[in-house]
Amino acid sequence: MKLGLQIPDFTWPNGPAALGSELAAVARTADDAGFEYLAVMDHFFQIRGVGPSENDMLEAYTTLGFLAAHTERARLLTLVTGIQYREPGLLAKTVTTLDVLSGGRAMLGIGAGWNEEESRGLGFPFPPTAERFERLEEALRYVMQMWSGDDAPFDGRFTKAERLLNSPQALSRPHPPIMVGGGGEKKTLRLVAQYAQACNLFDTPELPHKLDVLRSHCEDVGRDYDDITKTVYHPLGVGENGDGTQRLIDQLGRLADLGADVVIGSLPSVPRLDDLERIGADVIPVAEKL
Repeated sequence: MKLGLQIPDFTWPNGPAALGSELAAVARTADDAGFEYLAVMDHFFQIRGVGPSENDMLEAYTTLGFLAAHTERARLLTLVTGIQYREPGLLAKTVTTLDVLSGGRAMLGIGAGWNEEESRGLGFPFPPTAERFERLEEALRYVMQMWSGDDAPFDGRFTKAERLLNSPQALSRPHPPIMVGGGGEKKTLRLVAQYAQACNLFDTPELPHKLDVLRSHCEDVGRDYDDITKTVYHPLGVGENGDGTQRLIDQLGRLADLGADVVIGSLPSVPRLDDLERIGADVIPVAEKL
């Protein structure tokens, strides 16, 4: 099992003036500690469950580019980009740029989106759910064509493009891995089976059932279930003095037994460097054996 760190909150005690240097230190420490993934949310307002809308939120891909400059090994991704935020050509070009400048470490995390408040607030379109899923599938076809080197026109329902030129191409081969986030059984997990290299699910009692549904979709489309990286979102807190380390290891073991390949999660509030180092020393070596 591999571990990934998500950083969902940028309202840090020393404020925006110190955020750049502090975030760089967190990224370097996590990278050195052995985290395989570094992720940020793709939101413009803070989301419920993390904090009030007015809390500090950084734009995701600018932040990932910054993280790329301060790391050497971790994969970089959003968890995940809402389909309503960016036209597929811009999204493919953005992730390609991140991949090239990071030495082949970009990953496209994408989903149907949900946060109507920020879309309405900033003037992004927010189509009905059914249309967002249609746009999601069309965007997946678009980015895969653009990454394939086929610069032929694209004639979709929502996007019509004359030439899908992408120069330079991404370094990742055959393209940056695609993660489709969400646990919807009829649409989301089918899209995972059909297009993605990874899924992202939550650690809930329904997790075994969601994985069974994904397996069924893979059988339907002729996809090898084992080719898909199963990532699960789960908090990575180890307690004030590391007293929760064994509890976290036990939780990771349970998720590994269920079939999780990667656990991505956040640490409480501001990620503490000593917690990241403790996870690197005490948790990651065990997780890699699970």
